[in-house]
Amino acid sequence: MITQEHIDTLLGNGGNVLGTDGEKIGSIGQVYLDDQTGEPSWVTAKTGLFGTSESFIPLQGADLEGHDVRVPYSKHQVKDAPRVESDGSLSPEEEDRLYRHYEIGGGTSGYTDTTTTTGTTGTVGHGDRDVDIDTHSGRHTGVADTTSTYSDTDTSTGRATVGHDTSGPTTDDAMTRSEEQLHVGTERREAGRARLRKYVVTENVTKTVPVSHEEVRVEREPITDANRGDAYDGPAISEEEHEVVLHAERPVVEKEAVPVERVRLDKETVTTNETVSGEVRKEEIEVEGVDDTRHGKNL
Repeated sequence: MITQEHIDTLLGNGGNVLGTDGEKIGSIGQVYLDDQTGEPSWVTAKTGLFGTSESFIPLQGADLEGHDVRVPYSKHQVKDAPRVESDGSLSPEEEDRLYRHYEIGGGTSGYTDTTTTTGTTGTVGHGDRDVDIDTHSGRHTGVADTTSTYSDTDTSTGRATVGHDTSGPTTDDAMTRSEEQLHVGTERREAGRARLRKYVVTENVTKTVPVSHEEVRVEREPITDANRGDAYDGPAISEEEHEVVLHAERPVVEKEAVPVERVRLDKETVTTNETVSGEVRKEEIEVEGVDDTRHGKNL
């Protein structure tokens, strides 16, 4: 049971409102106190995008779990609650609508709204109007319990309906079955990068080139009539020197940088098949109390 002693815990630590299954419904917004008893009566949960909406939840049957408060309602039921402005007070009409939504007995017709005051522990809307508390049941009294009234006529079609909802407010004469579908698409994202980089390496190249050189060869010839004149030319006895210049070839290496090819990067698209799997939920409708051979067990 949530009492005044828990207000600081609710408002001062950034707690959350949890549903029956422990799922987070939203962060705690404001706590509304009953004007007569001063006890916490309502809490708001900040829902919607960035917590821009606040949904009212009764604190009857709620419990504290650390800095969080667990309420006996599901997240879906809270989000479907009537939209009420969290302006520091609840009018009788607004509270009646909330009681009917949460199926809590005891209306508040005949009571008037009171002035909003500010608590010292946080933003607490002391805005609940005077209501009587049944100490035995913990419910607000003053108006008989509100129950849903079912009609045998579908007001939208004007024809008689067969059966009605037993789990909540009557909708129409049929039940809608829904199922999830798996939609698979593709997205384009960067998978990697390729680049060209040029660098210099050194290697040895061996080539064979022919080279020539001159060598001295001594030739001797006898004195003949053809060379006799040259032989007797000059002194009979003398000293002489003859010199021959010898030549030789040697390899000469020259290097020249010449273009040999052009290299560029190109892209091509390759398509492959990938199998994607995922879990989807679907609703099944079971029929009870009818002839299974005529109608089947599942729809």
